[in-house]
Parts: sequence; C-alpha cells; structure tokens
Amino acid sequence: MNHNTDLEEADNLMDDQALTYARRVLLTSLVIVGMGFSVLFPLLAPIGREMGLSEFQITSIIGSSSLAVFLGSPIWGRLSDSLGRKRVMLIGLFGFSAGTILFNSVLNLGLQGSLTGSALFAALILARLCHASVMSAAMPAATAYMADITTLENRTKGMGASGAANNLGSILGPALAGLAVFSLLLPLWLIAFLAFLNGLFVWRFLPQSPKAKIKRTEKVATLRYTDPRILPFIIVGVLMFMGFALVQQTMGFRFQDALGLSAQETARVLGLAMMLSAGASLFAQGVVVQRLRLAPFELLRLAIPLLIISFSIMALYQTQLMLTLAMGLQGFAMGMAAPAFMAGASLAVSTEEQGAVAGIASSCGPLGFTVGPIFGGLLYQINPVLPFAFAATVYIILMLCMGRLRKNITSQKTSR
Repeated sequence: MNHNTDLEEADNLMDDQALTYARRVLLTSLVIVGMGFSVLFPLLAPIGREMGLSEFQITSIIGSSSLAVFLGSPIWGRLSDSLGRKRVMLIGLFGFSAGTILFNSVLNLGLQGSLTGSALFAALILARLCHASVMSAAMPAATAYMADITTLENRTKGMGASGAANNLGSILGPALAGLAVFSLLLPLWLIAFLAFLNGLFVWRFLPQSPKAKIKRTEKVATLRYTDPRILPFIIVGVLMFMGFALVQQTMGFRFQDALGLSAQETARVLGLAMMLSAGASLFAQGVVVQRLRLAPFELLRLAIPLLIISFSIMALYQTQLMLTLAMGLQGFAMGMAAPAFMAGASLAVSTEEQGAVAGIASSCGPLGFTVGPIFGGLLYQINPVLPFAFAATVYIILMLCMGRLRKNITSQKTSR
C-alpha cells in the first residue's frame, strides 16, 4: 500500500475543523494522563517510609510496574491498529482509574498497619502490576492517534504538543500532591476519580482516528526493537529514560534526607520542585521545540549535555535551592529530548506501522523506569550521591555515542 496515498485518504476522511477538534480533545485528555503519572512521584517515597519499607523496596514498586508497562505497550500499540485508537485509549483510561483504586486500597491497609512487612510489599507489587498492565494501553494509542492526524512535516510539532499537554498534567499532578498535608492518600483518590472522568470525556468527545476508517487489505508487518530504522532511537530512548528514572525516583529520598523533612514536608517540597521541572519541560516543548524546528537528533544533541549538568548539580549540592534548580534544568532538557525521540522513531517508519512504532517507543520509557529506580534505590542505600553520579556518567557515554548513532541514521536514509 502506498504511503502517501494512505495519508491523503486519511486527510480526506477528516477535514481541517474536525482535525483541530480531535487534536484539542486528545491534548486535553493527555493533561489528565500526565497528572495521573506524576501525582505519585512526590508521594511514594514518604508514604513508603511511613509504612516501614526500605528505599530498594519503594523503588522496586515503580520498577515492577514499569516492567509491566514495557511489556504491555507494544502489544497495546499493535492492538490499536486493529481495534482502533479510541477503543484502546478507553481501556487504558478506565483501567488506570480502577487500578489506582486497587493500589490506593493496599496503601491504606499499609498505613493503618493492617498489612506489614513482606505481605505488604508483595500486595503493593501485585496491585501495581495489575494497574500498570491495563493503563499501559493509553499512551501508545494516544501517540499513534497523534501520528494519524499529523503529516510528515509537522510530526515533530505534533509529538511536541502531546508532550507539552502531558507535561502540563505533570505540573498539575505535583500540585495535587500538595493535598497530602491533609491526608497522604487524598491526592491519589482524587486522581482515580479524575481518570474515570477522563475516560468518559474521551468516550463522548474524541472522534475516531481517521486511520480507523481506512480499509486495509495488507497485513501489518511486525515491527521489532532491532529494526535498523528505529534501533538508534531505541538505544537513545532506553538509556535516556533509565538515567532520568534513576534520578526521578531517588529525589524524594534526597530532599528528605538532605533537608531533614517529614513525610508531608517532603511531599510538598518535592512537589514544588516537580512543578518547576514540569513547567520547564512544558516551556521547552511548547515554545522551544515548536519554534526551533530542528531535526529530532539535533534536539537530542542539545538536551543531553544539559541533563549531565543537572545530574552533576544533584550530586554535588544539598540545598533546597540548588536541588530545585537542578530539577528545573532536567525538566527543560527532557522537554526537548522526549518529543525528539518519539518523532524520530515515528518518522523512521511507514504510516501502516505507526501503531506498532508508537507501542515500541512508548515502552522505552517504562523499560528505563524498570531498571533505573531499582538500581537507583540500591545505589542510594550505599551512598546518597551515587545515583546522580551514575546518571551523569550514563549520559556522558550516551553523548559520546551520538555521532555514531547519527551516522547509522544518515546511512539508512541514503540507502532508501
């Protein structure tokens, strides 16, 4: 099937007004998804310590759920090609709400002392795995939907807009976490309710993707992680998110220990720092990415040195000001890197493979969040500086490899 003909057919099925409407509904939904993902980060470290869990156990909860998302995202991405983007998004959104209720219920038992020790840890892992396996449907379907309604020329801008919406949610999520001063679990119960409302919103207002209306006679080829067209972006994405996750999941311990904070104070201070980080990311995606119009790999080459600087600051300083500024710099750099990575992978394959590549690309973050937090928890227990020094080292290696990876991409384009 011809690539360009497919795009033209999709455009004919949805006029400009309908495309604008679909884009707005999709981006609004992604704001809520961003809130759901980010609200837990400033809360889990202090909640886990309140329940008597170790740093390694706390980060393992995130790591295990990220493994489920990593395994599930490619499957849901491919299913969005056959079942439709909207249907798979709805599965993810309603599953997110139900899974959050399950996880919150186990947390509540732990805080009450009804579950303790190994039984509590096992129950939290199981609840989070159930939650993650279904919620992993939302992002690859949403990413593939954005690919369906953008052209090759504005794909990077479209992915940047999706990332900006997601990061706007990431600003609001930590703000919602501020309600932990009343009850540690109140923000999580509220996000379960908002996720359910988000599912109803998408069900009622999001049009079917234009791709869902195109009849295909050819079977979509299975896309693999080792496909040479996307392998350079997969390598960059996994290493990038591993370093980011390692830092993200240990910063709660860093703030609490360096500043001598209580659980509620940690949630508030880290929440403010995460709001700054998400705001800087939103600025990068909503302004810098949209106006610079650089190729995906050029954006990555700008972002990675900034991430090295931010992680170095986290390792060297223990004041609230410097740690907060480091998180802001990290957010700004990831705001450029994330849409560049997603757009680069999307542009590397055909229209028929957008669902599959969205699933694979969406799984790189969870794979990084599987390895990063667990390794970060172990390193933090040895020395609080080690997670951040290690993350900086990983990014230095990644920066040194960027030239070789770029040559691989150039040679692939030349051979087409």
